[in-house]
Amino acid sequence: MSLEVRNIADQIVDLLRERILAGNVRADSPIRQDALASEFGVSKIPLREALARLEQDGLLVSQPHRGYFVRPMTLAEVEDIYALRLKIEPDAVATAAKLATQQDRELATKALATFKREAASRNVSGGAHNRAFHLSLVRPCRQNVTIDILERLHVLSDRYVCKHLEPLGRNKRADSEHDGLLESWLVSNTKRLTVLTHKHIANTLADLREQLT
Repeated sequence: MSLEVRNIADQIVDLLRERILAGNVRADSPIRQDALASEFGVSKIPLREALARLEQDGLLVSQPHRGYFVRPMTLAEVEDIYALRLKIEPDAVATAAKLATQQDRELATKALATFKREAASRNVSGGAHNRAFHLSLVRPCRQNVTIDILERLHVLSDRYVCKHLEPLGRNKRADSEHDGLLESWLVSNTKRLTVLTHKHIANTLADLREQLT
Protein backbone atom coordinates (compact mmCIF):
# COMPACT_ATOMS: atom_id res chain seq x y z
CA MET A 1 0.00 0.00 0.00
CA SER A 2 1.48 3.35 -1.02
CA LEU A 3 0.13 6.85 -0.47
CA GLU A 4 -0.26 9.78 -2.84
CA VAL A 5 2.09 12.69 -2.48
CA ARG A 6 -0.75 15.01 -1.50
CA ASN A 7 0.16 15.50 2.10
CA ILE A 8 1.49 12.23 3.39
CA ALA A 9 1.11 13.08 7.07
CA ASP A 10 -2.52 14.13 6.49
CA GLN A 11 -3.29 10.84 4.80
CA ILE A 12 -1.69 8.83 7.59
CA VAL A 13 -3.68 10.79 10.17
CA ASP A 14 -6.92 9.98 8.32
CA LEU A 15 -6.11 6.29 7.94
CA LEU A 16 -5.03 5.78 11.54
CA ARG A 17 -7.96 7.79 12.91
CA GLU A 18 -10.37 5.54 11.04
CA ARG A 19 -8.68 2.42 12.45
CA ILE A 20 -8.74 3.77 15.99
CA LEU A 21 -12.38 4.88 15.81
CA ALA A 22 -13.33 1.49 14.36
CA GLY A 23 -11.64 -0.22 17.32
CA ASN A 24 -9.07 -1.97 15.15
CA VAL A 25 -6.13 -0.90 17.33
CA ARG A 26 -6.10 -2.04 20.96
CA ALA A 27 -5.37 0.49 23.69
CA ASP A 28 -2.80 -1.79 25.33
CA SER A 29 -0.84 -2.51 22.14
CA PRO A 30 1.97 -0.20 20.96
CA ILE A 31 1.77 1.45 17.55
CA ARG A 32 4.30 -0.47 15.46
CA GLN A 33 6.01 2.31 13.54
CA ASP A 34 8.25 0.05 11.44
CA ALA A 35 5.28 -2.02 10.28
CA LEU A 36 3.19 1.06 9.48
CA ALA A 37 6.02 2.75 7.57
CA SER A 38 6.41 -0.41 5.50
CA GLU A 39 2.65 -0.80 4.95
CA PHE A 40 2.18 2.80 3.83
CA GLY A 41 5.44 2.95 1.89
CA VAL A 42 6.66 6.07 3.72
CA SER A 43 9.60 7.15 5.82
CA LYS A 44 9.25 7.57 9.55
CA ILE A 45 9.32 11.38 9.32
CA PRO A 46 5.70 11.88 8.10
CA LEU A 47 4.62 8.91 10.21
CA ARG A 48 5.95 10.50 13.39
CA GLU A 49 4.32 13.80 12.44
CA ALA A 50 0.99 12.01 12.03
CA LEU A 51 1.37 10.21 15.37
CA ALA A 52 2.15 13.48 17.13
CA ARG A 53 -0.96 15.07 15.65
CA LEU A 54 -3.11 12.14 16.74
CA GLU A 55 -1.71 12.57 20.23
CA GLN A 56 -2.74 16.24 20.13
CA ASP A 57 -6.22 15.13 19.08
CA GLY A 58 -6.41 12.89 22.15
CA LEU A 59 -6.43 9.58 20.28
CA LEU A 60 -2.89 8.50 21.15
CA VAL A 61 -0.63 8.83 24.16
CA SER A 62 3.18 8.55 24.11
CA GLN A 63 5.16 6.75 26.77
CA PRO A 64 8.92 7.26 27.23
CA HIS A 65 10.99 4.45 25.67
CA ARG A 66 7.78 2.62 24.68
CA GLY A 67 6.30 4.71 21.87
CA TYR A 68 2.67 5.50 21.11
CA PHE A 69 -0.45 3.74 22.37
CA VAL A 70 -4.15 4.28 21.73
CA ARG A 71 -5.47 6.42 24.55
CA PRO A 72 -7.95 4.47 26.66
CA MET A 73 -11.55 5.67 26.82
CA THR A 74 -12.46 6.56 30.38
CA LEU A 75 -15.50 7.77 32.25
CA ALA A 76 -13.38 10.45 33.93
CA GLU A 77 -12.48 11.96 30.57
CA VAL A 78 -16.12 11.87 29.45
CA GLU A 79 -17.20 13.71 32.60
CA ASP A 80 -14.52 16.34 32.03
CA ILE A 81 -15.29 16.92 28.34
CA TYR A 82 -19.04 17.05 28.68
CA ALA A 83 -19.04 19.19 31.83
CA LEU A 84 -17.12 21.84 29.91
CA ARG A 85 -19.42 21.56 26.91
CA LEU A 86 -22.45 22.02 29.16
CA LYS A 87 -20.95 25.21 30.58
CA ILE A 88 -19.88 26.77 27.28
CA GLU A 89 -21.78 25.38 24.30
CA PRO A 90 -25.44 26.34 24.96
CA ASP A 91 -24.65 30.06 25.26
CA ALA A 92 -22.23 29.98 22.31
CA VAL A 93 -24.83 28.32 20.06
CA ALA A 94 -27.47 30.85 21.10
CA THR A 95 -25.15 33.77 20.35
CA ALA A 96 -24.22 32.24 16.99
CA ALA A 97 -27.87 31.85 16.02
CA LYS A 98 -28.40 35.60 16.45
CA LEU A 99 -25.35 36.47 14.32
CA ALA A 100 -25.59 33.77 11.62
CA THR A 101 -25.68 34.77 7.98
CA GLN A 102 -27.62 32.99 5.24
CA GLN A 103 -24.41 31.23 4.24
CA ASP A 104 -23.92 30.04 7.83
CA ARG A 105 -27.45 28.63 7.84
CA GLU A 106 -26.86 26.79 4.57
CA LEU A 107 -23.61 25.32 5.90
CA ALA A 108 -25.30 24.09 9.10
CA THR A 109 -28.15 22.51 7.13
CA LYS A 110 -25.69 20.74 4.84
CA ALA A 111 -23.56 19.58 7.80
CA LEU A 112 -26.56 17.93 9.45
CA ALA A 113 -27.58 16.18 6.23
CA THR A 114 -24.05 14.78 5.89
CA PHE A 115 -24.01 13.55 9.49
CA LYS A 116 -27.35 11.79 9.05
CA ARG A 117 -26.14 10.04 5.91
CA GLU A 118 -22.88 8.84 7.49
CA ALA A 119 -24.48 7.81 10.78
CA ALA A 120 -27.19 5.85 8.98
CA SER A 121 -24.50 3.88 7.14
CA ARG A 122 -22.76 3.15 10.48
CA ASN A 123 -19.66 4.90 9.15
CA VAL A 124 -16.96 5.34 11.83
CA SER A 125 -16.40 8.86 10.55
CA GLY A 126 -19.79 9.72 11.99
CA GLY A 127 -18.06 11.29 14.99
CA ALA A 128 -16.26 13.77 12.77
CA HIS A 129 -19.49 14.66 10.96
CA ASN A 130 -21.29 15.10 14.27
CA ARG A 131 -18.49 17.48 15.25
CA ALA A 132 -18.83 19.37 11.97
CA PHE A 133 -22.55 19.88 12.57
CA HIS A 134 -22.20 21.10 16.15
CA LEU A 135 -19.35 23.44 15.27
CA SER A 136 -21.36 24.87 12.39
CA LEU A 137 -23.82 26.02 15.05
CA VAL A 138 -21.00 27.55 17.11
CA ARG A 139 -18.64 29.32 14.70
CA PRO A 140 -20.94 32.25 13.79
CA CYS A 141 -20.74 33.43 17.43
CA ARG A 142 -17.48 35.18 16.43
CA GLN A 143 -15.91 34.50 19.83
CA ASN A 144 -12.56 33.06 18.78
CA VAL A 145 -11.40 31.76 22.17
CA THR A 146 -14.75 30.07 22.76
CA ILE A 147 -14.64 28.54 19.28
CA ASP A 148 -11.10 27.23 19.83
CA ILE A 149 -12.07 25.62 23.14
CA LEU A 150 -15.17 23.97 21.72
CA GLU A 151 -13.28 22.73 18.64
CA ARG A 152 -10.80 21.02 20.96
CA LEU A 153 -13.57 19.52 23.10
CA HIS A 154 -15.34 18.17 20.04
CA VAL A 155 -12.16 16.58 18.69
CA LEU A 156 -11.77 14.82 22.05
CA SER A 157 -15.44 13.80 21.82
CA ASP A 158 -15.13 11.99 18.46
CA ARG A 159 -14.45 8.52 19.85
CA TYR A 160 -17.13 8.89 22.48
CA VAL A 161 -19.69 9.95 19.88
CA CYS A 162 -18.92 6.80 17.90
CA LYS A 163 -19.28 4.78 21.11
CA HIS A 164 -22.54 6.52 21.91
CA LEU A 165 -24.01 5.71 18.49
CA GLU A 166 -23.20 1.98 18.72
CA PRO A 167 -26.52 0.78 20.22
CA LEU A 168 -29.36 0.39 17.73
CA GLY A 169 -31.87 3.22 17.87
CA ARG A 170 -29.41 5.89 18.96
CA ASN A 171 -29.19 7.30 15.43
CA LYS A 172 -32.94 7.92 15.41
CA ARG A 173 -32.83 9.82 18.70
CA ALA A 174 -29.77 11.78 17.62
CA ASP A 175 -31.54 12.77 14.39
CA SER A 176 -34.57 13.97 16.33
CA GLU A 177 -32.49 16.03 18.76
CA HIS A 178 -30.34 17.48 15.98
CA ASP A 179 -33.43 18.41 13.96
CA GLY A 180 -34.76 20.33 16.94
CA LEU A 181 -31.46 22.12 17.43
CA LEU A 182 -31.20 23.16 13.80
CA GLU A 183 -34.83 24.24 13.58
CA SER A 184 -34.47 26.53 16.61
CA TRP A 185 -31.08 27.79 15.45
CA LEU A 186 -32.29 28.73 11.98
CA VAL A 187 -35.05 30.95 13.39
CA SER A 188 -32.93 32.30 16.28
CA ASN A 189 -35.24 30.92 18.97
CA THR A 190 -32.45 31.30 21.51
CA LYS A 191 -34.44 30.39 24.62
CA ARG A 192 -35.55 27.04 23.22
CA LEU A 193 -32.17 26.51 21.58
CA THR A 194 -30.28 26.91 24.86
CA VAL A 195 -32.55 24.38 26.56
CA LEU A 196 -32.29 21.87 23.70
CA THR A 197 -28.49 22.17 23.46
CA HIS A 198 -28.07 21.57 27.19
CA LYS A 199 -30.49 18.62 27.10
CA HIS A 200 -28.78 17.07 24.06
CA ILE A 201 -25.33 17.18 25.66
CA ALA A 202 -26.66 15.95 29.00
CA ASN A 203 -28.50 13.03 27.35
CA THR A 204 -25.33 11.92 25.58
CA LEU A 205 -23.37 12.15 28.83
CA ALA A 206 -25.97 10.05 30.66
CA ASP A 207 -25.81 7.35 27.95
CA LEU A 208 -22.01 7.28 28.00
CA ARG A 209 -21.99 6.92 31.78
CA GLU A 210 -23.99 3.72 31.38
CA GLN A 211 -21.86 2.41 28.53
CA LEU A 212 -18.51 3.08 30.19
CA THR A 213 -19.60 1.84 33.60
